[in-house]
Amino acid sequence: MAETITIIDDRTGKKVTVQVKDGVFASSALRELDPNLRMYDPAFLSTAACSSSITYLDGEAGVLRYRGYPIEQLAEKSTFLEVAYLLLNGELPTTQQAEKWKFDVTHHTMIHENMRKRFVDGFHYDAHPMGMFISAIAALGTFYDDSKNIFDEDVLNKQILRLVAKVPTIAAMTYRFSSGLPFVLPNNSMPYAQNFLNMMYRIGDDYTVHPALARAMDVLFILHADHEQNCGTTTMRVVASSHADPYSATAAAAAALSGPLHGGANEAVIHMLHEISDVKNVSAFVEQVKNGDDRLMGFGHRVYKNFDPRATILKKAAYDVFEVTGKNPLLDVALKLEEVALNDEYFISRKLYPNVDFYSGLIYQALGFPVEMFTVLFAIPRTVGWLAHMSELLKDKEQKISRPRQWYTGVDERNYVEMKKR
Repeated sequence: MAETITIIDDRTGKKVTVQVKDGVFASSALRELDPNLRMYDPAFLSTAACSSSITYLDGEAGVLRYRGYPIEQLAEKSTFLEVAYLLLNGELPTTQQAEKWKFDVTHHTMIHENMRKRFVDGFHYDAHPMGMFISAIAALGTFYDDSKNIFDEDVLNKQILRLVAKVPTIAAMTYRFSSGLPFVLPNNSMPYAQNFLNMMYRIGDDYTVHPALARAMDVLFILHADHEQNCGTTTMRVVASSHADPYSATAAAAAALSGPLHGGANEAVIHMLHEISDVKNVSAFVEQVKNGDDRLMGFGHRVYKNFDPRATILKKAAYDVFEVTGKNPLLDVALKLEEVALNDEYFISRKLYPNVDFYSGLIYQALGFPVEMFTVLFAIPRTVGWLAHMSELLKDKEQKISRPRQWYTGVDERNYVEMKKR
């Protein structure tokens, strides 16, 4: 038997019954009651603006799945490029498909010389890497005349391939520029994550990327590849709904990601841990948080009301990285903070558990990344998720250009008054 909800308009007595599927009902029910009726929903907390088959997230149970596959299994057994193929195509690749995908991505990692030699040189020497990244992604589209042909599937797939392949190159380029170092060209003999780390840190011919660090980077990429309808992904869909090209839409999504409440959250965790500085200061800091005098960063999540499954994976990954790099001195502070918070009724009752940002920043630091690069590192894998959502939106016949309505609370009509009479 189908589930339904009946909505009654007490002003008129009119009622409408609408079907409920998976906890969702169509907003057309409100328009049936009254075409001028609007639901006020700041930040879209109760609004499903699209249907999607890409990522499943159950915040109450702490579940995250890409195309049905648990994130735990993908992080343990898969690679980022395989996960990227899964998100973009809906299925894990066969051996033949995987080899072709890896070959194609690997051989599209180069960027145009004008981008590398002229565009980047236009930035100030201390430009923020994320600002450079956003600008470079937008500019990249100008090198491909066919990028606006988004309804030609072959053309769109070529742009997707280019973006997935080139974002690590652009990210490394922003770091090398801000560090005053010469650019390192992509190496087609290296896997995706290893190639990125090589472009970041190579100086001379004797540099090698430790396999454990390359694997940790790959796991980080997997965990950040998609996360349902977050701020950046929603931005991607809104911009893509206007039929903008993939480069413009990706740049817009990256701009949304750059905010401290979104992609910059792990940077805030590092600043918090530096502020605490020592294990002996943890208890006092926790009391400050409970008194409203400070904020606990890296705990709690808009969606998760249980453990963030990505945080559990990253906690283990952190130890694997520290075995190679040596322990981050902030780790003891983080572990003590986690222990105190998870045993304090104040945090338990509010369901404030560690999220993905709590450990990712520690790993990034151990891998040598400055905090200014954290959001760029987030944007590399999330580009895949954004593009998967754009592709899905363009094939969804129910989607139109995004155009939410507003609740107008300004003054009523009034007449213009000449300046001398004001």
